Amino acid sequence: MLDSVGKVLKEGLLEKRSDGLLQLWKKKHCVLTEEGLILHPPKQHDHHQQQPTNEHHGGKIKNLRFSSMKTVDCVERKGKYVYFTVVMSEGKEIDFRCPQDEVWNAEITLQMVQYKNRQAILAVKSTRQKQQLLVVQLPGHKTIRNSQNAA
Repeated sequence: MLDSVGKVLKEGLLEKRSDGLLQLWKKKHCVLTEEGLILHPPKQHDHHQQQPTNEHHGGKIKNLRFSSMKTVDCVERKGKYVYFTVVMSEGKEIDFRCPQDEVWNAEITLQMVQYKNRQAILAVKSTRQKQQLLVVQLPGHKTIRNSQNAA
């Protein structure tokens, strides 16, 4: 379906609090992937495959990438809804709500943690590869390590 954004893990409606003065709850068709959360205006999702732009028919598609996401918090159960806030790295807070049985907040949190773990593993592997490149083979089969430990 949305091949360019990775594997779709969860899909459905979430309500997002608008940024405007009235702060109304607006329905968004959401797609959770291994890379983040994509928000579509509910009626535009069906047209996304034909028009992969970020804006069409007057509405914006927002891509909340885990690389820019800091945390998911402020979970509150009230009535039939769960309310939660996605905090982005730059400090922007985005409020959502969903029916309690849909557990979007837990799914988003789990995927964000898994994303951050994958990034940490890649960083460690990259560091190890760089360290291995610093090993210099000298004539006479002596090996020295060009690191802080070699003195």
